[in-house]
Amino acid sequence: MKPETPPQSIDEYIADFPADVQKKLKELRQTVKKIAPDVKEKISYRMPSFFLNGTLLYFAAHPNHIGFYPYPSAIEAFKKELSQYHTAKGSIQFPIDKPLPLDLISRIVDFRVKEKRGKASAKVRAKTSTKAL
Repeated sequence: MKPETPPQSIDEYIADFPADVQKKLKELRQTVKKIAPDVKEKISYRMPSFFLNGTLLYFAAHPNHIGFYPYPSAIEAFKKELSQYHTAKGSIQFPIDKPLPLDLISRIVDFRVKEKRGKASAKVRAKTSTKAL
């Protein structure tokens, strides 16, 4: 038996799913890229991944849900709005048979972008102040 070959791109990843799931994955990807057009895309841990000053977030399709992995800080920041979904420390499960909450996803992505850019700015400031010493 030949081991499964992992996808080499997000396009390949999406193409492996039925049309209805592909549509949701494409919507999710477009939402991320609309909010963060300068993200770098790749497959990491066999999932679509987005990088901006480090890992921004991941997503993945599962039999009963779309997994969205925006890190624990985002789950905590949107805890009330996410109460209708199954969540864990760093993940959200959007039911596969319901429309994606694209407005909420947009706000979560925006939160993560601001968080990542803020951390990058803090690192630059720290390096600059260290060099001045």
